[in-house]
Amino acid sequence: MAVTNGQVTGHVFLKALYRDGYYPDHLVDRGKEILLRLCERVEAERPDGLDALYVLTQAATEEFNALQDAFWEADSDIETVAREEMAEDFHFVARAYGFEDADVEELIGTRDW
Repeated sequence: MAVTNGQVTGHVFLKALYRDGYYPDHLVDRGKEILLRLCERVEAERPDGLDALYVLTQAATEEFNALQDAFWEADSDIETVAREEMAEDFHFVARAYGFEDADVEELIGTRDW
């Protein structure tokens, strides 16, 4: 399923990570894919409230948790810059789908980075 939300299709996910050579592009690509899959799920499942949205975003956060080892193996890390960029993009997704009151800490509540 392709994402249809115009805000999302026009957004560059993880932009700061692509601009910084510390983060391997092929791993940032995987992160972008996680975020796009999240958008697809939001569009397909149409969560009816914040609790339902948090289930989806926290599942995507778990995917980022699993990606952390690949960053370490590439002599990189999901550190402060990456954490902030990822959190901002999760918040962007929530707002793009009408969840203006989403709490960013809840969106990524299952993170271990």
